[in-house]
Amino acid sequence: MGNLSGTIKKFISNKNTVTILVVLAGIIVLWYFYNSRVNSAITTIKIPYATERVNSGYKIELEKVKTKDITKSTLKDSDIVTSTNELKDKYICVGNAIPQNGFFYKSQLCNKEEIQNRLTDSIPSGWTLYGLDVNMRTTYANSILQDSYIDLYLSAVEDDEIIFGSLIKGIQVLDVRDSNGKSLFWDASAGNSSQLLFAVPEELYRLLTTATDLISTNSIDIFPVIRSTGYCQEESENCDADIASAELEAFILRKLRTLDQTTSTN
Repeated sequence: MGNLSGTIKKFISNKNTVTILVVLAGIIVLWYFYNSRVNSAITTIKIPYATERVNSGYKIELEKVKTKDITKSTLKDSDIVTSTNELKDKYICVGNAIPQNGFFYKSQLCNKEEIQNRLTDSIPSGWTLYGLDVNMRTTYANSILQDSYIDLYLSAVEDDEIIFGSLIKGIQVLDVRDSNGKSLFWDASAGNSSQLLFAVPEELYRLLTTATDLISTNSIDIFPVIRSTGYCQEESENCDADIASAELEAFILRKLRTLDQTTSTN
């Protein structure tokens, strides 16, 4: 045993031996890092991507999601979704969209409740939710979207004269529903636009409710006009919904009084 211990000490104390050991250790370390880099460069992971564009507020349909192999070395974003299971029952958060062939990111995913609650959470204190009946023509073939800015225009005929102009300006659309009440932005089975939902101050809500009676008698027509994305910044920093024409407001109230008098006479 003593001879073995002495032999080992003698072997280690030999400078040539130490040099060889250091070189071997260096080779092993270099081989390890090289092998790790190579494995990282060639090892792939399946990443889900959208086969079709997924718009803001829409539910992710798993049948429209496929996966592609991506090397681990190129996958440096920790926010990217790496499993299709993470997309189950998820929606694209408002203000985001996934392009065709685009990857999904965790920060872009929301639950259905988060999408739905946004409608009521977006209503300022003292404002009231209003639903304006629309169709494919008045929404420019479903072109009015959630968060779009619109003005409400009025058209009417009185004493053979055409009355036309902007009634209310600076309205932000909170949701768009089909004829069955399904949101076009969080229900993939929804049909065409049938109602725009937006919030307005109480006095404007009363005016629009009043105008509904006139719309039903075909005396007037109120319809949306979509504005540009920079409209709010161009008009005002706050861009709150407001009367655009006091004359048209007075016209509605006058027509309503005439309608009430006619009804009471009959």
